[in-house]
Amino acid sequence: MTNFLGPLTFLLLFTAGLFCPGQSAAEAKYQRSEVSISVPDVVLINQDNEKIPLRSLLQTEESVVIDFVYASCTTICPILSAGYANLQGKLGPENHNILLVSITIDPENDTPAVMKKHLERYQARPGWIFLTGSRADINTVMAAFDAYFPNKMSHQPLNFIRTTEKGKWIRINGMIGGNDLLNEIKKARMQ
Repeated sequence: MTNFLGPLTFLLLFTAGLFCPGQSAAEAKYQRSEVSISVPDVVLINQDNEKIPLRSLLQTEESVVIDFVYASCTTICPILSAGYANLQGKLGPENHNILLVSITIDPENDTPAVMKKHLERYQARPGWIFLTGSRADINTVMAAFDAYFPNKMSHQPLNFIRTTEKGKWIRINGMIGGNDLLNEIKKARMQ
């Protein structure tokens, strides 16, 4: 397998601002807001074809970050996934403290095998999972996170970071650099 995180990916990450260590939240190209979310009680399927009750998964003691992507996307999803890979690289041994969850917006095509290949492409480590499910369940989850887009081609780059307060999440709309994402996760741990 070729190393996906080669020169082209570096260029994409640099262009997206994922290697901008001096960038502050005020200068960032993202909007941060605090939102209340009631996680739906649905059962989704992970990349290993295991049934995962979403609400239970997200009740972990770990920090949780969620994005909505699809494997065949050629626009913002590769940048979001490369951002997760970059974050896992920055975390090193701390990786077990943060659960990264990618939820497909294209369940008709993102089968467990496709999702597994997607994670392998980004050299995902333990602690990053990809979920799919029925169209109805995926729509329910997207609606709960106010991340529903009727056309997958018009979806936005969104990340959601769970805070310590029950039902409260930080919504990140836009491209966020790796350092800023890590700082937002740390801030969310204190809320």
